[in-house]
Amino acid sequence: MSVWKVGIIGGGPGGLMTSFALEKWANDPLRVTLFEASDRLGGKILTPRFDRLRATYEAGAAEFYDYSHHDDDDPLKDLVQELGLPITRMEGASAVVRGRTVANLDDLREHFGSPAADALLAFDRLAKDAITPQEFYEANPEGLSDPLVQPGFDRLLAGIASPSACRYLEQFIHSDLAAEPHQTSVAYGLHNYLMNDPAYMELYGIAGGNEQLPRELARRLAADVRLNHRVLSVGRTTSGTLSVTTDHRGQLAEQSFDAVVVALPHDAFANVAFAGEQLAAVMADHHAEYDHPAHYLRVTVAFREKFWQGRLAGSFCMLDAFGGCCLYDESSRNPGSSQAVLGWLIGGDAAKTMSGRSDDELIHDVLDTLPTHLAHGRYLEMEGRVHRWVGAVNALPGGLHARTLDRRHRPDPAKHPHLFVVGDYLFDSTLNGVLDSAEYVARWIASLMADCPRVPA
Repeated sequence: MSVWKVGIIGGGPGGLMTSFALEKWANDPLRVTLFEASDRLGGKILTPRFDRLRATYEAGAAEFYDYSHHDDDDPLKDLVQELGLPITRMEGASAVVRGRTVANLDDLREHFGSPAADALLAFDRLAKDAITPQEFYEANPEGLSDPLVQPGFDRLLAGIASPSACRYLEQFIHSDLAAEPHQTSVAYGLHNYLMNDPAYMELYGIAGGNEQLPRELARRLAADVRLNHRVLSVGRTTSGTLSVTTDHRGQLAEQSFDAVVVALPHDAFANVAFAGEQLAAVMADHHAEYDHPAHYLRVTVAFREKFWQGRLAGSFCMLDAFGGCCLYDESSRNPGSSQAVLGWLIGGDAAKTMSGRSDDELIHDVLDTLPTHLAHGRYLEMEGRVHRWVGAVNALPGGLHARTLDRRHRPDPAKHPHLFVVGDYLFDSTLNGVLDSAEYVARWIASLMADCPRVPA
């Protein structure tokens, strides 16, 4: 019997999740081919080890978001549990500002005065009035007015009555945004503020490393996975199918598919040529709509001992260095572990500017940000690692305009109805968002297969 042939471009979370969901939901014969340009699957989910200390750390996506307390339904958490992966809760509510720890409103009032605390309370009320927990959970710009999805979060922050409170808020959410306030929207800025409230969401990681998620997905796939296959172009054949041209170590090949899914991170999208004037124009428009690069760096250091034990609460805290960065206790990801690892997440313009510095310089820079009471820890350093993710995420997910879900995922419905795109940049720049995108397209293709079953060859 003839089967549906689906090509998926990109072996990151989006490509793996699309393939997994499609294989699960398709009721008709199916053959999936997944192309990955590099020699590994997983994309921005990366859990390496140090050389001198056999400790793991997160070099890419730091955590997953849990919305299940809203209605007991969180697709990403359900997937993690379906794969049998162990979960470790993560939490952190404190910030270190000018050497002072701020963990609650009383601390803010004590350190910065009542005007700052009152201004923060006013902003908190504004944010919660603008986005309810259910709206936050949906994380879908479709239906929002254009002013909410346009850049301009800086103008909202400028209305905060207290300069101290404004600086505190900017630093507190800076590394999550991976961008500057003027580069992102009011809606996305508020989302990144509200994510720190347990009423909106909780955080978790996978014990033993987040990279277990793509590994387990890949292990369960029946797809033909082709590593080191760089996709050069996508076009339409004379018979109406879609062709994919690849380069595998200098060997060019062309293959036709009934449907193609482009599941690439936005910064890699422009590396693929789309054949034909119509398709090239449509895909250029798609790229331009979401071309709002954001940046982050991850600098991770292993130490001889946990010199911060009992002095840093939770899995992470915020520092006012580099415009606001997040300091992770990487050791907390593996309960009971004696390994001592801290990780700095630096975002926005600071990450872009600093990415040109050497690894040794960056490690020196982050050690300088240790709070005074922990500064002696720099002399306990054993090994440091740097991972640069410049342009790897989106400062304005959902684009400049509130396009429908169909329009976001199928850029050219008239001429290329079986060409789809999947990406976190279409939703909210999270792993939850990329799963939503992948499942949306997988259901669509499964429906097409049911409506147009193949006949015996």
